[in-house]
Amino acid sequence: MRDFEYQAPSSIDEAVALLAEHGDRAKMLAGGTDIIVQLREGLRDAGLVVDVKKIPELMQIAWGDDGGLELGASVPCHALYRDEKIINSYPALTDSAKIIGGWQIQGRASIGGNLCNSSPAADSIPSLIVEGAACRIAGPTGERTVPVLDFCTGPGTNCLAEGELLVSLVLPPPEKSAGSRYMRFIPRNEMDIAVVGVGAWLRLDESGESVEEARLGLAAVAPTPLAADEAATWLQGKPATEESFSEAGDMARKAASPISDMRGPADYRVHLIGVLVKRALTGAVGRARGGDRNPVIPVGINRC
Repeated sequence: MRDFEYQAPSSIDEAVALLAEHGDRAKMLAGGTDIIVQLREGLRDAGLVVDVKKIPELMQIAWGDDGGLELGASVPCHALYRDEKIINSYPALTDSAKIIGGWQIQGRASIGGNLCNSSPAADSIPSLIVEGAACRIAGPTGERTVPVLDFCTGPGTNCLAEGELLVSLVLPPPEKSAGSRYMRFIPRNEMDIAVVGVGAWLRLDESGESVEEARLGLAAVAPTPLAADEAATWLQGKPATEESFSEAGDMARKAASPISDMRGPADYRVHLIGVLVKRALTGAVGRARGGDRNPVIPVGINRC
């Protein structure tokens, strides 16, 4: 690892000034679980590392008067799946937080850092997409808001301009009769990168038997995480049954443009989309009907 300078600003303005001054030579450190490895292996280079964990806004979990959540970009994963209110409000997000690396990683790694790393296979991004999250971004010209769906621009790249940093993730208030779920396929039971990841969110009608609205997010099947909007729209008004979810899974495959790599061939990834969409929607509807919302890692998912 090459030598670099280290700064730990205590305010957003101070961080923005450092990033603007040093340009692309400055790299952000939220938890450090990605950037330190990348610097050590020569995948990235930095003249300055800016540690943002001392900035209060980036470390806070704040609930709005409307019931929505503002999650600081540097809040570690373990804080999410240990918070009953977050588990009950945004269960897909806590599903993701529970499986990003091992427990030691989750003590440092953050959802904001996982998003900013912008991997096509990131476990948090499909969940953020289906939970309706937006990015609060600060920079030299002020603040702006970007939907998570539009944040990633390519493998490892995103919409952050020079001098900008992700401050927080803003999630809308949870809705009644709604549930969400995140699932992934991996070759082994933990600490691996998803071959395919699927986030699902749905809201049931008053009868509890039909889908009123749905959202689907996919990872590891395109250059960036994406939304399977056609399948989600098709689900509106359909019975909340495994048959409907299976057909939605078939439709979701059309949104994908996967590659073949060491983790699996493209056609296998396309097959997995259908399997995981059906399973994630089934899990989401169970939660919408009052089922357990605690994040779990399903046994046997690597044998689907």
